[in-house]
Amino acid sequence: MKNFVVVIPARYASVRLPGKPLRPIAGEPMIQHVHRLAMQSKADEVWIATDDERIEATTRGFGANVCMTSADHHSGTERLAEVCELQSWPDDLVVVNLQGDEPLLPPVLIDECAALLEDDSVGMGTLASPMETDEDLRNPNVAKIVIDQHDNALYFSRAPIPHSRDEHTDKLTMQTALRHHGIYAYRCAVLRQLIAAGPCDMEQCEKLEQLRALWLGITVRVGRASVRPGPGVDTEEDIAAVENALKSVSAF
Repeated sequence: MKNFVVVIPARYASVRLPGKPLRPIAGEPMIQHVHRLAMQSKADEVWIATDDERIEATTRGFGANVCMTSADHHSGTERLAEVCELQSWPDDLVVVNLQGDEPLLPPVLIDECAALLEDDSVGMGTLASPMETDEDLRNPNVAKIVIDQHDNALYFSRAPIPHSRDEHTDKLTMQTALRHHGIYAYRCAVLRQLIAAGPCDMEQCEKLEQLRALWLGITVRVGRASVRPGPGVDTEEDIAAVENALKSVSAF
């Protein structure tokens, strides 16, 4: 496997859950759980990227590498791109974007995502799993992917894709659509290209920034996650669910 680094974007501001990275889960801030998972991967380095001094102090306190970034970023991708510049990382270095609200993501998935860029023709990689329920297929908060015969992304959407024209093709839609997991691997050169281009129309329509890569013609390889990640954290209820999941794991 080629060398890679993990960067965990962490911002304090969150509409639904302010201070989310520092919210305690089983006695530790959530960002510490995520950092621990990243450290169990095969990454050469793990960095936390933040613009908040409270997050910086907490994460340095448990020994993390921290990169302070601008408060003006609109996405984790922008924050990662700044880290690439501040650290003077070369264009061919692989960077995995690990969301800071995924305290149950198995470390093996970090390695699987990074490994997608072993193919030099691939500029970006991400992971997905088969769609399980019709409810998820129709839930706009669940991103869907359709891929080509080479496992490259054709399109990402919040809508059910491909569209089923009648009841006879509903099963085909469920078989074709994949549930997207929000973990990405990029080459630094691709991160720089994405930021230089700015948002595109379909990205702004769907509110899915990964569409920018497709608009630019970047090959996005989609890997099948070997295990399905646990739930992320967006609400107070999610914190309780994650704590219960952690208790279940520690009981064995």
